[in-house]
Amino acid sequence: ENLFFPSLSLSMSEEQEITKYCLDLMHEYGRTYSSLASCLVSSARPVKVCQNCYGRNNSFQEVFANISTGMGPGNMSCEEVLFRSDRLMLLINLYNYLEDVWTMSECLNCLSKDRGSVSNTTLYFLDLHNQSLSCFEKYKQGNYSKLCVDCRPSYKVLNDFYSKMSNNNSLCIDIEDAMNMTRHLWSTTYKCSLQREENVPVIAVSSFMLFLPLIFYLSNYLHSEQKKRKLIHPKRAKSSHSLMNIQEKYS
Repeated sequence: ENLFFPSLSLSMSEEQEITKYCLDLMHEYGRTYSSLASCLVSSARPVKVCQNCYGRNNSFQEVFANISTGMGPGNMSCEEVLFRSDRLMLLINLYNYLEDVWTMSECLNCLSKDRGSVSNTTLYFLDLHNQSLSCFEKYKQGNYSKLCVDCRPSYKVLNDFYSKMSNNNSLCIDIEDAMNMTRHLWSTTYKCSLQREENVPVIAVSSFMLFLPLIFYLSNYLHSEQKKRKLIHPKRAKSSHSLMNIQEKYS
């Protein structure tokens, strides 16, 4: 005990107690931060950050919330002690970095409402995706032409479902990366194409409109030629009749 400055001794004792309480939270912050960062790195290729890391992100967010609301002895905020007591504000900036990565990944679109699991829509897409990849696997060392034919049905279902998810704003980085990779395999690696059936009527109508002027002019030409023939025929008939009358007159 400080005999000369008893108030200072009390203050230092309180600070040590506060520090221990907040430091325990800081250590937990460091543990969950490292766990999440490690998961993000290991799930970067192929991208599966939302599927693999949502649980660790939940734990990290929980610790961050505890620091933000936690009060040590003497009603001192751990948030002030840990996040805002230094010029660099290292811990809060580290949090913001991971939060930005998670937000840009749009993982919430692929999770359930309580963020406790992957959504059913995402699971269904992943199942369709695996079906297409399994089909590709059968032919990747062989005949790509057969791959294009046999794998087209499963790939079309996958592609259509992805478009539906896109329209509903249900995409996260995992799904976008998986679909981009699959499309690259389909069109670039295997040289396959997927002509949409709904384009066929459009092509037919476009072709009809393209040839419509030609049909119109051809029809007018044939019609005018037919009228000319009708006009010429009576004239010739009249001339023949007059010739017969002259012959009868002089016979």
